[in-house]
Amino acid sequence: MASLGLNLDEQKAVDRFRQAVVEPSMTKLVILDFWAEWCGPCKALTPVLEKVVAAYADKGVVLAKINVDEDQFIAAQFQVRSIPTVYAMFRGQPVADLTLARGEAQLRQVIDQLLAKLPVEAGDPAAPDLAPLLALGEDALAAGDGERAAAVFDQIIELAPDNAPAHAGLIRALLTLGQIEDAAATLAGLDPALAQDPVFGQVRAALALAEDAPAPSELDGLRAAAADPDNHAAQLALANGLYAAGDRDGAAGVLLAMVARDRTWHEGAARTRLLQIFEAIGLEDAWVAATRRKLSTVLFG
Repeated sequence: MASLGLNLDEQKAVDRFRQAVVEPSMTKLVILDFWAEWCGPCKALTPVLEKVVAAYADKGVVLAKINVDEDQFIAAQFQVRSIPTVYAMFRGQPVADLTLARGEAQLRQVIDQLLAKLPVEAGDPAAPDLAPLLALGEDALAAGDGERAAAVFDQIIELAPDNAPAHAGLIRALLTLGQIEDAAATLAGLDPALAQDPVFGQVRAALALAEDAPAPSELDGLRAAAADPDNHAAQLALANGLYAAGDRDGAAGVLLAMVARDRTWHEGAARTRLLQIFEAIGLEDAWVAATRRKLSTVLFG
């Protein structure tokens, strides 16, 4: 894909496409899926693509996904007019249109035909490339689709039982689905050596927050109680409830106000809870970085 005369955003899109699709396609068969969050048929097709590609991972087949809303320039280059649109890519070029192959059997048939004709380099069956699947699971979590995320991470665990990020992702997916007891049991049932992986720090923080969260029906009562500036316990519970309800900003606002009023209450419980939220979300998250700056301003002026 030519990059001459492109603006900065277009150049970045081309660079992402080159890394995610073109370079892998030099030796692998890349199944390229154009999709969007609002597309119902895309959501129906995704699990089928993921399952089939995972089954062919040791034969050199990988999956790449392009969100047409986020990468409109790339979609335009492929003249995508409807979604889902699916291509098979090899050596940087489309070699087949798989859009109409919606069923698992159809996809397998087309992929088998392509592998018989193309010099695709087989993968190592002992060490399948799990990065694309892990990315798909994380994308599902980011979209709030716990059921799909759990299915993806389960699939990875079948391929690589000792993959710590997959186990951590599964537990986070269970939390997204509100299955707190199952998430706790899954974490407790991990092999002790595996459970020492640093990736589970984020999981434990998320689990602790979920276990402390009040029921949604209690939020109105907590708001009323938290209006009393001296009722720190109600304010902390309200912050827990707001975070559990998906209101990060509301939870952070309550906790920052608590720190500003009395940072020593209950051995700094408000600050500790805010740090726990940071860890549960991930320290590299943009919202976390911005909120940490707000906390620093409160603490150090």
